[in-house]
Amino acid sequence: MPDDGWITRLIPVEALLPDVPGMWRPLVADAFRFVFSSLSGPRLQAKIAEQMELPPNTAAEARLIRLISKMPGLQKLGQVMARNRRLTPSLREALCELENGMSDVTAEEMHALIRGQLGRLLDVYRVELEPSVYKEGSASAILRFSWCLPGREREHGAFKVLKPYVPACFAEDMTLLQKLGDYLASRKRAYGFAARDLKEMVAEVRLLLEHELDYVREQATLREAQRAYRSSFGIRVPRVITPLCTEGITAMSAESGVKVTEAFRRFPIRREAIAAQLIEGLIAIPLFSRDRTAVFHADPHAGNLLYDEPNRELVILDWALAERLTAETRRHLILLAIMMLLGSRSGVCEAIHGLSRRGRGGHRASMRRIAQLVNRFFDQLAAGHSAGVLDAMRLLDEAALEGIRFPASLFLFRKVLFTLDGVLHDVAGSAVRIDHLLTREFLTRWLASFGLFSAPLQIGDFVAVGRKTGTAVLDRVSRLLPRLP
Repeated sequence: MPDDGWITRLIPVEALLPDVPGMWRPLVADAFRFVFSSLSGPRLQAKIAEQMELPPNTAAEARLIRLISKMPGLQKLGQVMARNRRLTPSLREALCELENGMSDVTAEEMHALIRGQLGRLLDVYRVELEPSVYKEGSASAILRFSWCLPGREREHGAFKVLKPYVPACFAEDMTLLQKLGDYLASRKRAYGFAARDLKEMVAEVRLLLEHELDYVREQATLREAQRAYRSSFGIRVPRVITPLCTEGITAMSAESGVKVTEAFRRFPIRREAIAAQLIEGLIAIPLFSRDRTAVFHADPHAGNLLYDEPNRELVILDWALAERLTAETRRHLILLAIMMLLGSRSGVCEAIHGLSRRGRGGHRASMRRIAQLVNRFFDQLAAGHSAGVLDAMRLLDEAALEGIRFPASLFLFRKVLFTLDGVLHDVAGSAVRIDHLLTREFLTRWLASFGLFSAPLQIGDFVAVGRKTGTAVLDRVSRLLPRLP
């Protein structure tokens, strides 16, 4: 690698991350040097020129914000790292502050883009743009507006608009991220403690960016989500304003609320109810859907979740990254969660096998490997610890490392559970468990339907659970019933 020590001399890692443990600093410094030694000539020259124009006493944080402006790949990587609970709190806090300070487009630029793409439609629907940018992401900006149909009252909306420079640098940023992930993961002796996390984060960033640029897909997903949540009380998604959408603009209803982790700060009981709404909206509704395939939000970090306090409603934003689960996959996921909670080794084995993508003639070999993993897991389980759905997801990770193949959508759902677990912890503390809330949600639906509701489970599944666990089912259910609202 060429000598790019200028970047760490200009922006010393020690000054940028003064409270972060020293083991992270070599990693951050190496990442800086790698990225800016691999950047294309024109972009690198522009970055150097921008830094030279700044006053000599410019703070390291301000220099970094300027340095990574118009670099959606690095900006998105910082956002993903900021919400990874396995990183140190001080590093996450520094990354959050960095994200909050980003601004690399002007309102004038974005207004010109909107006018250029919508033209006379702005007059037809009497669109009035707000003068400033409402919010910026790594690849898009949000601008508020009002509009109305002929003869109707004015409504408030929000334009999500692709930033003008993103298409030109997207391909290079995607390649750069791939190379950065490979480079950092290969240096295991230097910082192997983070190698797997980094590889996963880089892969997630690439996936997020790919989906974030597909506005037509996001618009279709929003419509699908609206149908899925249309009869849900206390949960809503933005409504697409179809006449004002293009390939680079998504027009939707303006949603109000506070960040879900900030809602009802002084009311613990209300926050527990919010935790239940999160489970219902992000897990239970897709998981217990009666449809053949069910859409789920695959990026449920707190920044995408608002809470409308006056109306007691959870608002789920940003459907750029979403996936679908078939009824059969959801059936086996529910059985896996039940069998883990009840401690049935054979039941867990069968559920994992049901989730796997099996080739011809591999049934016995696959079952042997799964049984070995499951037995090892339960043998190592701490005394008194009740295994749950997050343990099940970790078990699927181990199975994948052993060569068991699963649908890609299943691993996105796994990511959702871990991300949501962090949000739940911030909302209601460590007393909240996804397993208990999810079981309560199922029991509530089942009892409310007088035992007729069971989607996507089949009658035979209930019989199988009873045979494998006997009185354990009644024992566990009796513990959960007092928690029902």
